[in-house]
Amino acid sequence: MSNVFGEKVKITLFGESHGNGIGAVIDGLPSGFAIDFDALARDMARRAPGSSPLSTTRREADEVEVLSGVFEGKTTGAPLAILIRNTNTRSGDYQPHLPRPSHADYVADVKYGGCQDYRGGGHFSARVTAPLVWAGSLARQILAQKGVSLAAHIARIGAVEDTRFTQPDAALLQALPNKPFPVLDDSVAEKMTAEVLAAKAEADSVGGIVECAAVGLPVGLGEPFFDSMESKLSHLLFSIPAVKGVEFGDGFALSAMRGSDANDPLRMQDGRVVTATNRNGGINGGITNGMPLIVRAAFKPTPSIGKEQQTVDLRTGENATLQIHGRHDPCIVPRAVPIVEASVALCLLDAML
Repeated sequence: MSNVFGEKVKITLFGESHGNGIGAVIDGLPSGFAIDFDALARDMARRAPGSSPLSTTRREADEVEVLSGVFEGKTTGAPLAILIRNTNTRSGDYQPHLPRPSHADYVADVKYGGCQDYRGGGHFSARVTAPLVWAGSLARQILAQKGVSLAAHIARIGAVEDTRFTQPDAALLQALPNKPFPVLDDSVAEKMTAEVLAAKAEADSVGGIVECAAVGLPVGLGEPFFDSMESKLSHLLFSIPAVKGVEFGDGFALSAMRGSDANDPLRMQDGRVVTATNRNGGINGGITNGMPLIVRAAFKPTPSIGKEQQTVDLRTGENATLQIHGRHDPCIVPRAVPIVEASVALCLLDAML
């Protein structure tokens, strides 16, 4: 497995959903940075399970133990290692011979010869995003010191849509993570909640979209062709379990426009070049142009649902049915917001250093 991302700042993820613990090693951080541990804890709480009727009932304290790389509250410049113990597992809910539809169960069984830890999805589980959020939250603190602000919101759950970012500023992006339900238009929060609870009541699930923006970026981040800013961000965002689509700016909608509508006119403003619109999401030619970076990640519905589903029995080689009894999110999107933020922050920090 390849579990390392980054060039200047490298992050390695380890652990399984029902193993002893999960964690990360972050290498390449600047020394002497004073860490705000309270801010890290707030971001971890936003991702944590068991805190809402919209999430899984599995409860984990997600207490982070810093093993190395921090001394007297500051980064030392050495590899920073963290460990999060798993404390609330129910491994008996999983049957390895009956792969769950749209999960990695079957492909992992083939690829690793049945040696993978299948409990709770093992290393493929979204549980492993907990240390990713901690690392990304720290990256966001370092970015803030460099004048970069970023945050995400729930752009869509099922058929219910929030307002999209147009001209986000630092004040908006700094306030968003403090909202109990991270949307731009508070009037849609109740409708989104109802959408999730309706699916949950039918032993089903629902997907959605998370939109992230970053402001304060310099012109010039990104290395075409193969290390363009879009390529790097997509690489990390597609690593988040359940992400099946990524787009920048107006994304796929640009394909239905004429060039006169899709182009972002260049203008002078306060002595610098800006664009009058931002349909390209702050990136041209794979390089940041100084406008707000806007990226969206589409999440499929949680594949673990209570409805009976069709599968195969790997022991007998015959068709079978499966009803999943584990604890799962009826919608992963609300908890995915800090995960998307963390991924974007790590990628941008790696590019800026």
